[in-house]
Amino acid sequence: MRKLVLFLHTSLDGFVEGPNGEMDIGWVSYDADLEKHAKEILSTADTVIWGRRTYQMMHSYWPSVPLNPSASQHERNHAEWIEKTAKIVFSTTLEEVEWNNSRLVKEDVEEEINNLKQQPGKDMVILGSPRFAHYLMQLDLIDEYKITVSPVLIGKGLPLFQGLKERINLKLIENKTFDSGAIGLVYKTIR
Repeated sequence: MRKLVLFLHTSLDGFVEGPNGEMDIGWVSYDADLEKHAKEILSTADTVIWGRRTYQMMHSYWPSVPLNPSASQHERNHAEWIEKTAKIVFSTTLEEVEWNNSRLVKEDVEEEINNLKQQPGKDMVILGSPRFAHYLMQLDLIDEYKITVSPVLIGKGLPLFQGLKERINLKLIENKTFDSGAIGLVYKTIR
């Protein structure tokens, strides 16, 4: 069975967005080590799960990267990966999604995720979309949490965890320390 994996970057004080809702997370200790770590995580997935806001942000940026002469090789590789990867967008307000290999789901989130888990293929990764991730946490649909913690305190913003109504038990299955001081953590949901 495929797993639903949450992959997010957080500050040490637990925020995934800045105080004004900005998704430009320049405070993430992103370097060659973290690029390699992200590539390893994404190599286990063939489907990206997004909410509306993250989909729109990603769609406004990544398709232009291959033609951007200042894009790094890492960015070009990621743009190629994301272009060919299945993208499932959950939104009640969008009418369509136009990006290659994208599909819009407007209702029955829990049923759709459970059906996707039963299909053949690699894992599905929630790449960003922290608000949608909060909703999926409340439904206990996330199987693994792959979190990188950057050595920075930002004081306020959108927390990594919010709105949980029930306890979710986790088991640490991997941890890595990077030269930047960031830590990569992988937790499996215990059911």
